[in-house]
Amino acid sequence: MLLDISFLDDSTRPRAPKLDTTPQQKVYGQHLKAIHDHLRQNTKVLRTMIDEIMEGRKTAEEVEAEAEALTMVTNFRRFGNLCGQHCQVVHTHHSIEDAGFFPVLSQKGEAWKKVTDRLAAEHEVVHALLVKLIGALNTLVREPNQDNFAAAVEINDALERVLLSHLSYEEDSIGDALGYFNIWA
Repeated sequence: MLLDISFLDDSTRPRAPKLDTTPQQKVYGQHLKAIHDHLRQNTKVLRTMIDEIMEGRKTAEEVEAEAEALTMVTNFRRFGNLCGQHCQVVHTHHSIEDAGFFPVLSQKGEAWKKVTDRLAAEHEVVHALLVKLIGALNTLVREPNQDNFAAAVEINDALERVLLSHLSYEEDSIGDALGYFNIWA
């Protein structure tokens, strides 16, 4: 089941070869980390809002008004809510990696292929969780009750664990390789 994410055990993740990179080559990995930090910040905002509702410090209406005021919400109006935008940004980011970085990097040797295959597999799990979360949130909107809220929170918690673990693994595994092999789409 997607909510029981056992593959996050680092001992099961392939390790990338260590690279001797120049400061200029490290810039690409730093850029990747900056993009990931944006995703981490969005995850933190979502977590804070959920916690405030669960702790009774804010009503769902107050959180909705707060979310509406966020710049990200204004910029991505087409998806309708903070989580929807976060889900779309993550999906787009992973699609770029899957189509751009990973195929090139996987051609650099068997170790790199194992790492990129694993990262792509993790993208599939993240995507499945995003789809489940969107479904749970749609259900919550149609039928706002405690059970549906709890289901959405449970899926968000799983997504948060998977995504944060995945982002760190990806940065550690391919960050330096992006500059070393001059891979940047």
